[in-house]
Amino acid sequence: MTAFIGRREVITLLGGAAAWPVAASAQQAAMPVIGLLSGSSSANRAHLVSAFRQGVRESGYVEGQNVAIEYRWAQDQYDRLPDLAADLVRRQVTVIAATDTPSAIAAKAATRTLPIVFASGGDPVREGLVASLNRPSSNLTGVSFLSSELGTKQLGLLHELLPGAVHIAVVVDPNWPITEPFVSDVRAAASTIRKRIEVLPANTGRDINMIFASFAQKPVDALLVGPNALVNNRRVQVATLAAYHRVPAMYSLRENAEAGGLMSYGTSITDAHRKVGIYVGRILKGEKPTGLPVVQSTKFEFVINLNTANAFGLSFPPGLLAIADEVIE
Repeated sequence: MTAFIGRREVITLLGGAAAWPVAASAQQAAMPVIGLLSGSSSANRAHLVSAFRQGVRESGYVEGQNVAIEYRWAQDQYDRLPDLAADLVRRQVTVIAATDTPSAIAAKAATRTLPIVFASGGDPVREGLVASLNRPSSNLTGVSFLSSELGTKQLGLLHELLPGAVHIAVVVDPNWPITEPFVSDVRAAASTIRKRIEVLPANTGRDINMIFASFAQKPVDALLVGPNALVNNRRVQVATLAAYHRVPAMYSLRENAEAGGLMSYGTSITDAHRKVGIYVGRILKGEKPTGLPVVQSTKFEFVINLNTANAFGLSFPPGLLAIADEVIE
């Protein structure tokens, strides 16, 4: 028996079918979007993005399921950040995650309404990101991890390993927001233990090569690498050059020790990025930045690379080995 469908039923069916894509589109549009902004590259920040996603998951959001993430990478060209931040604002993302201080500054300049959660290695109040740590009173909040204030501790650990080292080079990026307070901290500490500090600026890979090449004519006893994205992004290059020129070096991030650097001491930026993800999740659930105090990361890591120490012919004192959070062998 042949079934016939009337004209009205056909129109109804077709209308329903035509509505399916519209409904799907509306459902997709309802998914919140996180704009992740970074001055670095995806290759150098893969482990930090993973930590960020973990924090977002802890808040109940999974990328591709109930939240989308738009990534914007400046590829170490920090002058691109204002345009990248403006692009995220035009796309009307739900919240911006600014994963370093320059990104946070660019995001703040781009919008006064979209929520921004930042990771800052300096003082967010001094940098103008927030008016107060406890009461941000703006569209920004985030996580602050000590970097500039750690120079004294880093120099002290270097002194314990190499008490005879007098001439110490300090490599910094002059354009990095926390360089000035870091250098001031190191100079003050050096004067108390009679160390001679030579500050060497570097903001390109070529600068790094030239600094190490200069050690052939002007040797130094040790190297202290200040907190900056350039050295972190070129951590293998720096560790290789330090080994080649046989210059013992202290770094601010564990990633540098993992890449072959002698040792590092600083806050965990991995943990900081996880906390940024948690705050982003809370904002997605409806909380406001003004109700989320800036978190100060308190997880510090002292990492020693014994393989590098052996290559230098150095022996770490038992006291230093005992306080290390991780010893790479």
